[in-house]
Amino acid sequence: MDREFLTDLFADFGPVTLRRMFSGYGISADGTNFALALRAGLYFRADEETIPQFEAEGCGPFQYQTRAKTVTVNSYWQLPARLFDDAEELAVWARSALGAAQRAALRKRPRKLPAARTAKAPAKKAAAKNVAGRKAAVKKTAARRPSAKKKRVERKPSSSRGS
Repeated sequence: MDREFLTDLFADFGPVTLRRMFSGYGISADGTNFALALRAGLYFRADEETIPQFEAEGCGPFQYQTRAKTVTVNSYWQLPARLFDDAEELAVWARSALGAAQRAALRKRPRKLPAARTAKAPAKKAAAKNVAGRKAAVKKTAARRPSAKKKRVERKPSSSRGS
């Protein structure tokens, strides 16, 4: 699939951004990636709300082969072939896919830590690095010392004490 074909395909949906990705394009709207156009076909973002639509059409999730196994990516499902001829219905499916991608983005957002916890975290890491650095320095110093045991020197009592 080439850029011009994909741009025409999503004309009823609205403006999309196409970015080179793997063996095809990542398709996004409003900064959210919601579809993949690859050699193997067109895949839309899916979640628990939209997967039943794909299953009803007999479509499956995106899969690729590694040397050892087949990897299944359940978050992208192949678009039904009939939608390539129906731009209006494709736009409806694209809006659903964009909604699924936006819901996934909301779930991924990191929680903000309280200000007191965020200030202490770097100090603890720095302290741990200092301790590790000191331990390494002690090991290096010990390695440089000669391993021969020191001879014990016995002292004879001096005769000058009482005279």
